[in-house]
Amino acid sequence: MITAERHRTILQLIEQRKIIRIQELVDELNSSESTIRRDLSQLEQKNKLKRVHGGASILHQKKEEPSILEKSTKYLSEKVRIAKYAASLIKDNDCIFLDAGTTTNNMIPYINAKNITVVTNSPSHLKPLLEKEFHTYVLGGFVKPRTEALIGQMAVDTLRKFRFDKSFIGVNGIHLNYGYTTPDPEEATLKSVAMKMGQNVYVLADHTKFHEVTFTQIAELEDAVIITNEADEDTINDFKEKTSIEVIDK
Repeated sequence: MITAERHRTILQLIEQRKIIRIQELVDELNSSESTIRRDLSQLEQKNKLKRVHGGASILHQKKEEPSILEKSTKYLSEKVRIAKYAASLIKDNDCIFLDAGTTTNNMIPYINAKNITVVTNSPSHLKPLLEKEFHTYVLGGFVKPRTEALIGQMAVDTLRKFRFDKSFIGVNGIHLNYGYTTPDPEEATLKSVAMKMGQNVYVLADHTKFHEVTFTQIAELEDAVIITNEADEDTINDFKEKTSIEVIDK
């Protein structure tokens, strides 16, 4: 079977099944595992599918945005592990940016540093931050209903006035060619500015965000260190020339 025909068949199978394992493709196409892996890599580079651990899946809609409630119930244990590690990176007297999102919210109970200053665009973060008696600033702006994030020009203008020891950012997609992405252009702008204002920048993302692309680019891969719960060897090898991936042990 020639390459073009294999590619068409792979895409048809993924469209039918939504997710497929490498071994299934090996059996269906009577091809070697190395050939299938190469096919998946080529199709991913063309933005035709999303590679996942042990296989591939259909891409999500580019502007699909889960609500904060939906996010809070998915991969909770993985997010907590990521959050706990990220919180350990904060040192006494740090000034940090804490992006809106469920993983960043999960960081707050685990922050043990003293005398830190936090800037956030999330009203949901305020109560737990104040309960820990952190110096806290919240950006003004439009409140996005689905994610409860503060976005817009007012928020961005205020954000540009700050400088951070560390910025902690949430994203919807991490892709080798398209970098960090999120569905909303205004939210992407705010995240991008928060990254530029940070001396050290960390993207917090569970394993499902890899090889995913959404509507708007936030930044290039090299602009942040990725903290995740899981990454297969292929992903680490693909990404290592552009960024660092810190995988949290179970």
